[in-house]
Amino acid sequence: MVVAKATQEFVPIKEVRDGIVIMKDGSMRAVIAVSSLNFALKSNDEREALIYQFQNFLNSLDFSVQISIQSRALDIRPYLATLEKQYNAQINDLLKIQIREYISFVRSFTEEVNIMRKSFYVVIPFTPTLLNTKKEGGLLSSLGFGAKNKTKTSETDSFNESRTQLEQRLGVVQQGLLSCGLRSAQLGTEEIVEVFYKLFNPGSTESRCSFNKNSGWPSLRGSG
Repeated sequence: MVVAKATQEFVPIKEVRDGIVIMKDGSMRAVIAVSSLNFALKSNDEREALIYQFQNFLNSLDFSVQISIQSRALDIRPYLATLEKQYNAQINDLLKIQIREYISFVRSFTEEVNIMRKSFYVVIPFTPTLLNTKKEGGLLSSLGFGAKNKTKTSETDSFNESRTQLEQRLGVVQQGLLSCGLRSAQLGTEEIVEVFYKLFNPGSTESRCSFNKNSGWPSLRGSG
């Protein structure tokens, strides 16, 4: 008998906590969303300046980063539904005709042309240094009493310390992107979960993600 495995078992992510992705190997990731600019509309001098600035930004980093670009078909149905509501609420016959013609135009145009929505992300990694934190604590400690609370406190302190260092890297990246004319913002926990949900459900046009706040991981359900 074949037992179906959860999607989580196939990805190297342990949990998402406080806007930080924690991998199964103990390393951490921060994800920032980055704005875009129309490079084709820039003059030659502006293009060269942007390329030079971006080159300087990459050369200034002493750690690796990952640039991720996601392309998804734009779901036009909510916009059409809004237009339909305006059409039904309109009392002016001329405006109703114009709205109906506009709805027909948008619907036919989106059927003929594949309109894509692109999202840009930069993933910033950090791998904490593993230290042996085991200390002698007398008879009660050797018997295991109080060890659980100490371990939990140690893990929390280690996470906070690693997050501080990761946020320092994040600040460097955001400042470098800003120098290139790109705005950026760090994703929170639920925003990261939404990104992964869309990544694992590319055919889904609606948000059907159930977020488990206890585990810090989304309940991923197939779009079919």
